[in-house]
Amino acid sequence: MGTISGISFDNHVLRWYFVCCCFLIVKMSFMSVFTTIKRVIHKAFSSPEDTKQMAVEPQENENVERVRRAHLNDLENIPLFFVAGLIYTFANPEETAAKVLFVVYVVTRYLHTIVYAVVPIPQPARGLSWSV
Repeated sequence: MGTISGISFDNHVLRWYFVCCCFLIVKMSFMSVFTTIKRVIHKAFSSPEDTKQMAVEPQENENVERVRRAHLNDLENIPLFFVAGLIYTFANPEETAAKVLFVVYVVTRYLHTIVYAVVPIPQPARGLSWSV
């Protein structure tokens, strides 16, 4: 294929990195939608202007807050993967090792959300999925 400023799209590690980044971007985008859905279901809006149409007072709901915290956790951790993963691809890593590391990270991010926000499971499930 071609190159852009020295980045070769023939590099399989770089391709895997981009694919994993896409899965993580989709996940973060979904979390915004999931938070909104939970807010509507539980009528738990965060500001007065959001509650005018529903005739309810702004309130917190633990289910909504749990999803919101999972989303914030993604916003804190996934950008670090974007940077560290890209730097790692430039280090010319062994292809299989890079694929495994990238895929394991993506899977554990999804698992973290599932065990914390979708179907809450007691610790250490969340901690284990986060620590990987």
